[in-house]
Amino acid sequence: MVLMKTPVCEFGKPAPDFALPGVDGRIWTRDACRGPKGLLVMFICNHCPYVKAIRERLIRDARDIQALGIGVVAISANDPTDYPEDSFENMKRVAETYGYPFPYLYDETQAVARAYGAVCTPDFFGYNADLELQYRGRLDASTRETAPPDARRELYEAMKQIAETGRGPEEQIPSMGCSIKWRDGG
Repeated sequence: MVLMKTPVCEFGKPAPDFALPGVDGRIWTRDACRGPKGLLVMFICNHCPYVKAIRERLIRDARDIQALGIGVVAISANDPTDYPEDSFENMKRVAETYGYPFPYLYDETQAVARAYGAVCTPDFFGYNADLELQYRGRLDASTRETAPPDARRELYEAMKQIAETGRGPEEQIPSMGCSIKWRDGG
């Protein structure tokens, strides 16, 4: 389990398109996931302790971000060969157990994760209404342990600013988490 940190936000980089199967049985595209004010693409998985530490906050913030008119989608790209907890069947179970309020998609070929430049779980890509990248930071101060209840809601605040102005904050703290489990090892 290698600790990774996301790179600095490449402001204005366009959101790559995708068509991936969701745990709900649908094929989801980027445009089907977007909202009128933007799109938040989250790379997560089931087994990662960094994702588990924020799961409840992620659900809360996703609902609040959706209320701003921003679409939210989660994608798992991990190779389940060595991490069976990340299989598509287990993705269905986790999404149902926790009541994910967003599509949870499986990137079996890992092509979408590579197109976005995802490096870890969780990895957040916040786009404005024109699908230009404006945020590549973290959810909050959580690490492998959940941050205190009064932790600043960095992802929510950034997405609120994007919904209102079309621009993300200049200062962003990188997300950190487990490396994506690539099929070819890298």
